[in-house]
Amino acid sequence: MTEFFFDYGLFLAKVVTVVLGAVVVIGVAAAAGRKSHQDGLEVEDLNKKYKTLAGVLRKAVLNKEERKKEAKEEKKRAKAEAKQPSVKPRSFVIHFKGDLKASAVPSLREEVSAVLDVAREQDEVIVCLENHGGMVHEHGLAASQLARIRDRGIPLIVCVDKVAASGGYLMACVASRIYAAPFAILGSIGVLAQIPNFNRMLDEHGVDFEQITAGKYKRTVTMFGKNTDEDRAKLKEELEDVHTLFKAAVSKYRPDLDLDKIATGEHWYGTRALELGLADELRTSDEVLAERVAERDLYALRYRIRQPLQKRIMSNVDGVLEKADAAGWRRKFESRLPR
Repeated sequence: MTEFFFDYGLFLAKVVTVVLGAVVVIGVAAAAGRKSHQDGLEVEDLNKKYKTLAGVLRKAVLNKEERKKEAKEEKKRAKAEAKQPSVKPRSFVIHFKGDLKASAVPSLREEVSAVLDVAREQDEVIVCLENHGGMVHEHGLAASQLARIRDRGIPLIVCVDKVAASGGYLMACVASRIYAAPFAILGSIGVLAQIPNFNRMLDEHGVDFEQITAGKYKRTVTMFGKNTDEDRAKLKEELEDVHTLFKAAVSKYRPDLDLDKIATGEHWYGTRALELGLADELRTSDEVLAERVAERDLYALRYRIRQPLQKRIMSNVDGVLEKADAAGWRRKFESRLPR
């Protein structure tokens, strides 16, 4: 028995060493390749960006006379705009890419605060959302940040190009209007808890597990102890309570949804999600932004938070978990495609 634990410990030490070494190398490489920056808000003029892109293409396809005429007209427009400040309504664009811990929330808080300080009645906020979901309290806080916009009476638009599921949909449902790409994934209004149990393996090798608690339900289902039906029932009760809160949040912002039909934990693709009322229109974020360029001033916001090296290294570990989670969604998608 002693030999077994010695060999197992040696093997585990080797694995941990290799994994930590790889993470450190990746983290150092990422730190070296990334420019240092201070905390702060970055703002990009999207009208200018799109105009520049179109200008580069026009310069390539127009002949000399056409380019000369175009340059002259552009100079005239720029001069006129300089004399009279823009009075167009504004769209503030925020990108949120979620992970299991919704680690982009600190930036989102600052971005929302900045918008609320300058937004006028005719302005709007567009959130380009990509989120598979994750921890309940973290994604609940993310949804609360978006609710600050709605509570101020500012139109909130959410664009889902890829996925807004579970905690991601908890965020999306806050929007005044949801646009989804035809094959975007929406829904998964449910709660999940899964945990391995090593009790039988420990028992087979003569290892006892002791757990002392104060409070009847301080710990229910455990990884190493023996779980009882009462433990499982209590965990199930807690999950049902969270599910009730989830459904209440969705119902608050989208009261016409049939919760019995859509709050089953299932997810749907854009076209079907539209039929069920989970989305309002089928459009990509590119289409939504492109149609607004002519009539609105568009500004993309990004609040950068300078991270210490240790945190950047750990974020790489979280990235691996996020990719594994995304792979699970991909396998679900592939399993539904005709062979």
